Amino acid sequence: MPTTKMHPDRLFPSDPATRDVARELYAAVADSPICSPHGHVPASLLAENEPFASPTDLLITGDHYVTRVLHGAGIPLSTVQAPAGEPPVDPRDAWRVLAAHWHLFRATPVQYWLEYQLGEVFGVTTRLSAETADAVYDEVDEKLREDAFRPRALFERFGVDVLATTDDPADDLAAHRALAADPSFHGRVLPTFRADRVMDPSAPGWLVAVDRLATASDIPCDTYEGMLAALRARRAFFRSVGGTSSDTGVPDAWAVPLDPAEAARIHRAAYRGRATAAEGVAYRRDILYRLIEMAADDGMVMQLHPGVHRNHHAPTLARHGADTGHDMPLPTGFTEPLRRALNDFGTGTELRLVLFTVDETAFSRELAPLAGFYPSVYVGAPWWFLDTPDAMERYRRAVTDSAGFAKTSGFIDDTRAFCSIPARHDMARRADASYLASLVATHRLSEADAAEIALELVSRIPYDTFRIPR
Repeated sequence: MPTTKMHPDRLFPSDPATRDVARELYAAVADSPICSPHGHVPASLLAENEPFASPTDLLITGDHYVTRVLHGAGIPLSTVQAPAGEPPVDPRDAWRVLAAHWHLFRATPVQYWLEYQLGEVFGVTTRLSAETADAVYDEVDEKLREDAFRPRALFERFGVDVLATTDDPADDLAAHRALAADPSFHGRVLPTFRADRVMDPSAPGWLVAVDRLATASDIPCDTYEGMLAALRARRAFFRSVGGTSSDTGVPDAWAVPLDPAEAARIHRAAYRGRATAAEGVAYRRDILYRLIEMAADDGMVMQLHPGVHRNHHAPTLARHGADTGHDMPLPTGFTEPLRRALNDFGTGTELRLVLFTVDETAFSRELAPLAGFYPSVYVGAPWWFLDTPDAMERYRRAVTDSAGFAKTSGFIDDTRAFCSIPARHDMARRADASYLASLVATHRLSEADAAEIALELVSRIPYDTFRIPR
């Protein structure tokens, strides 16, 4: 069978002298503990510690990075992921679909992540193809039956020190509390407060989300003031369980407070199902301002992810649901949209605002200059469509002149695919080592300074940015 092995110099510069520097920088941080302050792996995965059902369940199902490549080539999503309410796809059949179309992933970060998982995590040396699909599937499936490949064992093997999850304000965080109380579990799994579902009263499901918030907080949310009080109460609960940050994903970054009477009027109308789309936008922008205000008050780090058109393809949403690969980037502004909030809170010591974008033109045009002036603003790592080696290099070149390294967030893996966590962090460490080596080669940075920065990017910077105790 044809075999494959990842090259030890992957992602390093082709110039021999620069490559040698990159090797040294990477070697110094390769085995450093992983701090993952933003992700979507559920805490219940580690709390329950059940074996993964199949290679497909672990590496394909629910990973929209994988499924969208297939779908973009005309392969129906239903061949690897069953629509809601329909019988599940046979996992071996889904795996065969991936293997038969492996050529589609060439030179993409998805190929890098999957090859890392197969080779470095599961020890597979056989190259994936239509001919080898069953053999590779059987090799991974056999490993998944071993205790060494249960979630907690892999968590320790990956060297994860901190893993943040993404959680609804009404979540009881039972899995987080169970892990924190379990002396046999090593590491920290921290909740992240995400209130998106209660921000737009014209969106489907808003009233259900608000009622859940009211039940969880034991504060009536039929008034605007009550909902704000409930949000504050739940933020306090998240902090009591170890949470240090919130996350907000909105279509745009406009944070504009309404007159409280107008906000209360829209809230009452929404509670009766009468809020217009325009009122929903105004209300959402007000709530974004209020969340920034709360962050300035309680010190929870606020991550802001604007500029994504969620669920772009309505038929796929109807059949397969959200987070199935059809969210699309939008041009995104920050300077004017956040001006009011930054004038009110941006120079204080409590607010910590980490700004992410999938519009990379914003890195040098807006995010780096904002971080270069406002103590509260940090530039988030390349995210989603931009967490690729080339985009990581463009990010560093775009933001370093204005923001340096200290005002960046550290790497964000933002993944639902548990075994891709070490793959993604390995990619980021190699990409940063390569960029730093290029600065050394052009005598813009000493080797000693480059080594110190490489270490800080995986240690001090992510912990300090997200206010995670070390």
